[in-house]
Amino acid sequence: ECDQACEVTAPYDLVKTMRASILVLGPLLARHGKAAVSFPGGCAIGSRPVDLHIQALEAMGAAISVEGGYILAEAPHGLVGTDFTFDITTVGGTENAVMAASLANGTTVLRNVAREPEIVDLVQFLRSMGADITGEGTEMLTIRGVPCLTGGTYSVMPDRIEVGTYLVAAAATGGRVRMTDIDPSILGVITDKLRSAGASVREGEQWVECEMDGKRPQAVDITTEPFPGFPTDMQAQFTALNAIAQGEARVTETVFENRLMQAHEMRRMGAHIVIEGNTAIISGQPSLQGAPVMASDLRASASLVIAGLVASGETRIDRIYHIDRGYENIEGNLQSLGADIQRVSG
Repeated sequence: ECDQACEVTAPYDLVKTMRASILVLGPLLARHGKAAVSFPGGCAIGSRPVDLHIQALEAMGAAISVEGGYILAEAPHGLVGTDFTFDITTVGGTENAVMAASLANGTTVLRNVAREPEIVDLVQFLRSMGADITGEGTEMLTIRGVPCLTGGTYSVMPDRIEVGTYLVAAAATGGRVRMTDIDPSILGVITDKLRSAGASVREGEQWVECEMDGKRPQAVDITTEPFPGFPTDMQAQFTALNAIAQGEARVTETVFENRLMQAHEMRRMGAHIVIEGNTAIISGQPSLQGAPVMASDLRASASLVIAGLVASGETRIDRIYHIDRGYENIEGNLQSLGADIQRVSG
């Protein structure tokens, strides 16, 4: 129920652990004409500036300043339609701009927007509530502002990165997993890379299955790119798969800097990984050995879990709180697939 929503401040205590908290800026500004949002937290995986969010909102007429760690935005007479081109493709910036433009006066054209399935899903969700938006899935969105949005019921798309993580876990361990209630088309190149690794990937109308039949995976090269390229959020998981694959792989991260930190921890488990700039050169080993390791971010946590599943002996992963921001009950789900994994305190 949002009828009585009147708070326009998102304080630090609420946003410090979640990068996506910046996404309340556009909706608050569009609805109330002002907003105060603390700079977001989230994973320490390099510079992810909010400049593009701010530039898009300023193009719609917002006055924005930064004071005391807060982004202060005002548009007392409402936002206005504009023609704006993102310098760099940004998922969060696209989402913020689309939500704000939905209630702006006039028509907004956004160019060089993100094309991820999550953007398509957001547009369809907003449209179900009365927004007038066209162009989802392309590099240009046209948003004709409406006076207000209505309530409704909507089923949000599954998390394709969570699905992909379980598929990679099955491939790395030589096992099999079937994921249901998922449109396989949203996985894109993830399943292509699994097939390149030697997995048998089968797809149905609302399911996808990955089976290795006990085989050791083949090494696969990865280069992260905006959609429809390989997602940066699956890079760490494939690093774990390549660590025990046959052959040598090059994993290149082009979206974020400082996002190969899981490699240092995997070395403690016997992985042969050399870092050259933004590329990890991985020489697959027949096995890994369990060791105490430390998670540095959300996807690194998932990759270390996968490495622990394939390693001999016991692996203890510290700072596992990162993983709870992107996976619900991951240990329970893996236990149901036969994994010997448990969460411990201390």
